Amino acid sequence: MTPFPLMFRRTALIAAAAPLAAVAQTPAISGTLVLYTSQLEPDAAQTVEAFRRRHPAVQVDWIRGGTNQILPRLRAEIAAGSPRPDVLLLADALTFEALKAEGRLRASPDVDRGATPADRHDPDGTYFGTKLITTGIIAHARAPFVPRRWADLLDPRAQNMTAMPSPAVSGAAAIHVLATAQSPDLGWPYLTRLAQAGLQPRGGNGAVMQAVAAGERAFGIIIDYLPIREAARGAPVRFIFPEDGVSAITEPAAILSTARNVPAATAFLSFLLSREGQDLASRQGFLPADPAVAPPQGFPDPASIRILPLDAKRAQAESEETLRRFGALVGQ
Repeated sequence: MTPFPLMFRRTALIAAAAPLAAVAQTPAISGTLVLYTSQLEPDAAQTVEAFRRRHPAVQVDWIRGGTNQILPRLRAEIAAGSPRPDVLLLADALTFEALKAEGRLRASPDVDRGATPADRHDPDGTYFGTKLITTGIIAHARAPFVPRRWADLLDPRAQNMTAMPSPAVSGAAAIHVLATAQSPDLGWPYLTRLAQAGLQPRGGNGAVMQAVAAGERAFGIIIDYLPIREAARGAPVRFIFPEDGVSAITEPAAILSTARNVPAATAFLSFLLSREGQDLASRQGFLPADPAVAPPQGFPDPASIRILPLDAKRAQAESEETLRRFGALVGQ
C-alpha cells in the first residue's frame, strides 16, 4: 500500500531493558501490535517505548497522522476487507462514537482502567479516554480585564476582540461548540450573543495563539497546553480555566472489532490508563485522565477544574446540524 502523505510509520524493534523480576510478573504477551494514532510523533514514540519496557516481547508497528488522515486510510482498508490496526488512539470521542455505531469497535471489559474516573470512558467500554485536553480562554497580558467565566467574553470591552479556532479545522473547537450548545447554563443563547460580540473563527489553535500573543486580539478560545507552554517561554499571555467549566477532548483509545492481537491491544490500553501511562501523559504536557496524577507545570490542581459535560452519542448525532448552525452565526 502506498504510504499516505504527512504520515509517519515506525516499528519498535529494539526490546527495552526491564528488570527481570518485572518481566517475570508480566503476563506472556507477544506478537505484533498495529497502532494508528494522531499523537504528535515524539509523544507516540515515547508512548510505544514505555509500553515496550513493560511488554518487551511485543513489536509495535505504528502509523501516525492527523485524525483526518488516519480515518480515510482506515476507511479504505475496511472497504478492501483488510483493516490493519489493532488499536486506534485518536483525538476525540465523536470519532469513536461513529465507529462504535458501525460495529467497528470491540467491547473491552478486560481493559484495566486503573484509577481513571468512569466518566472519562464510553459507558459500554468500547473506547477509553486517556487524557484531558481542555478548551478555555487565553488573554493577552494587556487585555482590558481577566475573564473568569465564559459570559465575561460578552463584556463590551471584549467586543470584536475574541478569536477562536474554526470548528471545521480544529476537533477541539468542534467539541467546544457541541459541549457549549448542550450546556443548560450556556447553550444557543450564549453562542448567539458571543457571535454578536464579534467572535472571529480563524484557522487552528496555533492561529489563535499567534493572534493573542501578538496583541491582535485580546482574548481567544483555545486548547490549554499551547498558551501554558508559551507563557512559560515568555509570551505575554495567560490561560484561564473558566469557573463554569471547560470543554475537553479525551484522546480516546479503542480496540477494533477486527483486531488480530487482542491480548497485546488490551495490554496497551491498560498501560495508557495505568499510573505509569498517566504519569507519561503528564510529562508530555497533558492533563492526565486520572485526577490523582500530578498535572504538568503551569496547570492547576485537576480537582479545581470543572469539565463541561458532553453526551458524546448525542453530540455525534447532532454534530452536523450544530456546527452548520454555529457556522451561520459566525459567518462561516
